[in-house]
Amino acid sequence: MVGFAEVGFKGTRREYYRYDTLELAPGDHVIVQADRGEDLGQVTATGNIAERKCSSSGGCATPTPSLRVLRHANADEVRRARHRTEDERRARTETRKRVARHGLRMKVTETEWQFDRKKLIVYFTAEKRVDFRALVRDLARTFRTRIELRHIGVRDEAAMLGGVGRCGRELCCSTWLPELRPVSLQLAKDQRLSLNPSQISGCCGRLMCCLMYEHTSYVEARRRFPREGRRIRTRRGAELVRKVNIFQETIALRDEAGEDRIVTLDELKREIASRRRN
Repeated sequence: MVGFAEVGFKGTRREYYRYDTLELAPGDHVIVQADRGEDLGQVTATGNIAERKCSSSGGCATPTPSLRVLRHANADEVRRARHRTEDERRARTETRKRVARHGLRMKVTETEWQFDRKKLIVYFTAEKRVDFRALVRDLARTFRTRIELRHIGVRDEAAMLGGVGRCGRELCCSTWLPELRPVSLQLAKDQRLSLNPSQISGCCGRLMCCLMYEHTSYVEARRRFPREGRRIRTRRGAELVRKVNIFQETIALRDEAGEDRIVTLDELKREIASRRRN
């Protein structure tokens, strides 16, 4: 029976593989097939969970991945992989020098060696399209390996580099968040948050991912309240709903005489029900 596995690599890079006779569990270090070589990663999910994650992220072009997990990595291979950090730091520094020498308007974020060192991946951000063909040839001569330049967005950059958010905790995107989903300004509007970009933007300069976490709760809670700006009939006659507070469960009302009052949601429901009976 063919198994399905999600394998994590440097930063937030995730790839999907098939395996046959191996027994895999999350946390296992494995050697996998790579583009013209082999790579080392860590299993992050298997079975139905990995298959669902692959489908939801759009990472599965076919029902069964073409690449497969070859074997478990031994202790020496894991140790060698952990020692690649210094080599990648040097490669990143040299790549940045070459970018400056070619006068390209791009920012090198990170570099990643394939485990067998047959390929070097360079992650970069850029506001506009960059012609980096001459840079690729220069880097290939310098490192004597295949070069892949991978353009990423600023949110992917934050997830790769990590950091601390305004909440004082490590960034969700670089720790536990399984995938980066679009965040719209409507989420902030629904939660009645300040629309000041400095208040609702993360380290990447985009809207914070955590705006999505409680959005459903806010929307469901507001359904219990009358819409702001609506006129309702209470014991005082027609009153305008000026503001609702879903946390204290109160509603601010204004009658036709211009008098304001605040009632609880339960009080308002009793008033409306009593008026309907009468």
